[in-house]
Order: sequence, then C-alpha cells, then structure tokens
Amino acid sequence: MADEVTIRIVRSFSEIDPAKWARLSGASRSGPSYNPFSSHAFLSSLEESGSAVAETGWLGHHLLLEDDGELIGAIPCYLKSHSQGEYVFDHSWADAFQRAGGKYYPKLQACTPFTPATGPRLLVREGEEIGRVSSLLAQGLRQVTAELGLSSAHVTFIPQGELSSLTESGFLHRMDQQFHFLNKGYADHEAFLAELSSSKRKNLRKERRNALENGITIDWLTGKDLTEEIWDQFFAFYMDTGSRKWGRPYLTRDFYSLIGERMADDVLLVMARRNGRYIAGAINFIGSDALYGRHWGCIEDHAYLHFEVCYHQAIDFALAKGLARVEAGAQGEHKLARGYQPVVTHSAHFIAHAGLRRAVGDYLEHERREVEQMGDYLDEHTPFRKGERQARDGEEFDV
Repeated sequence: MADEVTIRIVRSFSEIDPAKWARLSGASRSGPSYNPFSSHAFLSSLEESGSAVAETGWLGHHLLLEDDGELIGAIPCYLKSHSQGEYVFDHSWADAFQRAGGKYYPKLQACTPFTPATGPRLLVREGEEIGRVSSLLAQGLRQVTAELGLSSAHVTFIPQGELSSLTESGFLHRMDQQFHFLNKGYADHEAFLAELSSSKRKNLRKERRNALENGITIDWLTGKDLTEEIWDQFFAFYMDTGSRKWGRPYLTRDFYSLIGERMADDVLLVMARRNGRYIAGAINFIGSDALYGRHWGCIEDHAYLHFEVCYHQAIDFALAKGLARVEAGAQGEHKLARGYQPVVTHSAHFIAHAGLRRAVGDYLEHERREVEQMGDYLDEHTPFRKGERQARDGEEFDV
C-alpha cells in the first residue's frame, strides 16, 4: 500500500460511523447514484439481525481505506466458510481445489449478502480521485488475502466501471446474465405494451387479468405503511416459500423490523389481498434510479399471481416514479416474456494458487463466450416488435 494511506479491517458495521459511510459512492440516500444495498442501514441490519454473522458463515471483515485516519474508501467484505447466499456460483472451484488437497474456505467475499444486484463494491468518498482510490482498494483485497493465507477473494455484482481496477490487480473477470426492465420514458404500462408484438401484448394483458381473478387486489406499501403487523404477515410468506426453496431461509424476522425502522422509505412491499387478508407479497428496494426486486412469498396459490406481484407491478411502480429500470434478481428466463431484457452482470475473482488460477481462468474464458452467445440468442427472443429491441451492453446498465 502507498505510505500515506492504510487499510484497516473491522468486524462489524457497529464500528463504522454511519455519517462517514454515507459519504461513500452510492451509500447516501441524497446522492444521485444511491444504491440501498450499499447503505449503512441495510448492511448493519443484516449483521444486527443475525442474518449475516459468523454463526451463519458470514464473518464481517470490512476493509476501510483511511488517509490520516479519515475514511476515503471501503469494501463491505466477509470471510466465508461456504458459498451460500452469493448467487455467483463457485462450488465447482471449491470442490476441485479440495480434491487436489487445497483448502478453499475460508475465502474473502466482497458483496452485499443474499443480494444478487449490481452495485458499488469499491466505495470511494465523494471528492476523491476514483481511479486512485479504487486501485488502492483492489490492492488492499489482494494484500488481505495474502496476509490471511486465503485461497481467494471474490467481488461480485460489480458495475462495469469497477472492472479495470480489479483486473489490473490480477482479478479474473466473470460474466453472467440477468433480466431487467428498461424504462424508455414510457408514460404508463400501456405505452410500454405498445412496443411489444401484438401477440405478446395480448398474452400479457390476459395474464394480468387472470392473476387478479378470485377477488384479488394489490396494495403498494412503503414508509409508514410498514408496520410490525405487516412485517409479520410478509415474513410468513417469506418463510413458507424460502423453506421450500432453500431449506433454511437466510433472513431473520428481526431484519425486517430493522429495515422498517431505518430505511422504510426505501422499501416497497407489493401485497396481494383476498377476502380481507394478505395472501402474497414481494419486497423491493428503491434506489435513485432503479427498483430492485428481491424475494416473494405466498400462503395461497393462484395462477399468474407471482408474475403480477413480482414483475408487472414492479414495472407499474417504476413507471409511476420515473425510475430508469427494474432489476428483478438472479436468473429466470420467464422474465423475458414479461418485457425484461437480457443484461450482462460482472464479477471479479482473485485466485491465489497458480494452478487453480489457470484452471479457473480457462473456465471463465469459455463461460464468457457462452454468456455472450446466450445473450445474443435471448435478445432475439424478447417480446418487442422488430426494431424496438434495446442494447444490452454498455455503461447505461451500470449502477
């Protein structure tokens, strides 16, 4: 590291001044590029609720870059004893290394736990030289990896603009695919539908009608609407679906209370009501220019309700609030038919062992080609009329 700055590691966000953290890129609600998952409120809630803690395999190891004691950059980091809750899968790397006699875990993971959404990872204080501080942060990750004798460091769901600092520091580039709704300034949902082929437009209108059969209505809840009673109901949805999907849901009930106290205006619950009670819901987080869909749950099964609550209503909200896009989470090619378009996501990986690094590097080279080819294929199968498809690569998709 350069002489004038130092890297300091802290185990918990309770050791970090929220006001100083808010001066970092993307972490301030008043900033133009606010990402709720980079906020002190969100990250500290994960820890204080017992969701992302050592007992669940997420030992806080947050890197703070300081100049004469002043925070000028940071990376939310964790020592991981497994690869769960990351959504960028390296299980095969771990298995191969361990079969060869290596020790893959613990590893250093830079991310927002349980959150497959692109956002700043190399956080830089407002007014600092971004390239310089980002480079120092990338070097700091390598330094910590070496000093702790770790197998690897992983920085996942990064903006494309952060790639160069990491690759120049020896990180390997990985690509994947998500599906985002991109707002071209549509006046409303009908204006968006007008750009789809006639058959797709007809299908989506029918799907939305069918989803709300049986007397189902939809509520948007945010801010003061998010009472403890509402959180109890939503948590029941989360536990029902999460237990079936993952075996053990990642988030605790306390997490929802904490974000309700600290960032209620950044949260949107889309709740479906029938016969006087809520039967399903989806949680979303609101950034300065994007709506981020996270997870949903239900206690009654109704055809198409998942698509309505998670995807169509998210588009409605984004259009009503003038947001540039909806990021609907990981995977899910079914989103394509609902007007979400393929977008490339990025991560960066430093592998300390030379042999494993060569093997992973070869694998990623092939994987990147496959992701690009799949993206080209999917882009040709969006529901948009010919000539209305939007580019899927480029900085406009970065957070």
